[in-house]
Amino acid sequence: MINREILIVEDNPADVRLMREALKSVTPPINVHVAQDGAQALQFLRRQGEHSSAPTPALVFLDFNLPGTNSRDVLREMKLDNELRSIAVAVLTTSDVEQDVREAYELYANCYLCKPPDLDRFLATIQMTAHFWLNVARLPIEGNLRPVD
Repeated sequence: MINREILIVEDNPADVRLMREALKSVTPPINVHVAQDGAQALQFLRRQGEHSSAPTPALVFLDFNLPGTNSRDVLREMKLDNELRSIAVAVLTTSDVEQDVREAYELYANCYLCKPPDLDRFLATIQMTAHFWLNVARLPIEGNLRPVD
């Protein structure tokens, strides 16, 4: 069974609304979950507290400029955790600064996306990314991945 779960980690409600709208057209249908900050994202991913029955997402859209537990910490923790490292992470940000791009990939982001300034391109970016990770790329079936020696 193919995982159709996506977690959006984004503190801007307008961006969340637009992303939800974009993801409605992805087929087959997907389930979208939202975390407003890094701490909530990690609780969701680790199934802690109110998220004890949360599904494991196949894809995380991660805003790279979160308040509190920042995005870099979320990405680092995910990729160090055997149970979470196989989840695809698409960093989504307004920054096109080379240092941010490099840092995201050094933390093992699966892709780095700059938020396009116009609505149509923003929606298309979200749709194409979700389509690729859920329909084109082959991801491992949920479960632990061991570190490579």
